[in-house]
Amino acid sequence: MNLNFYLFENFETLDLFGPVEVLCRLPDAVPEYFSMNGGIIKSSQNTQIVTKPLDAENIEGIFLIPGGAGTRPLVKDEKQLALVKMAAEKSMYCLSVCTGSAVLAACGLLDGKTATSNKIAFDWVKGFGYGVDWQRSPRFCKDGKFYTSAGVSAGIDMAFEFVRDVYGHEFAEKIKHEIEYNNLP
Repeated sequence: MNLNFYLFENFETLDLFGPVEVLCRLPDAVPEYFSMNGGIIKSSQNTQIVTKPLDAENIEGIFLIPGGAGTRPLVKDEKQLALVKMAAEKSMYCLSVCTGSAVLAACGLLDGKTATSNKIAFDWVKGFGYGVDWQRSPRFCKDGKFYTSAGVSAGIDMAFEFVRDVYGHEFAEKIKHEIEYNNLP
């Protein structure tokens, strides 16, 4: 399955690499890292990732957007939002971690859907979208092809939920054992 990770300056490192650790263990996983224009993107922790320019029309499989401080300017960037929206619509599944859900909501993709986000930034996030059923308590929510998670480490739990839904409980347990993860909900 194609794994498409969309990055922007000041994304949160664990928002990305928690789910990467789980999802890259899927059969035939092909991870690719994208940004608006390609090139080196730095996380809030100064981790540098080489990305390709996003060609939203050719997205297949999973599209994941992390959160972090970089979502604040991203939700105001109409050009980037249009690209994210197109990629998310083309994907088979769309996942967000932390304030990545604010980006999806700013694109109008979560309108009429149930979603969650980082609890610390929750009041800011729920200002985006129309008719989004924002849930403060859950570590993750799923609504159709959209999976959203609370802050940072909750992205790992969401990734396991996705694996259970699509590949089955036994496969999720196998990955859990491989990475010695004992926090499955």
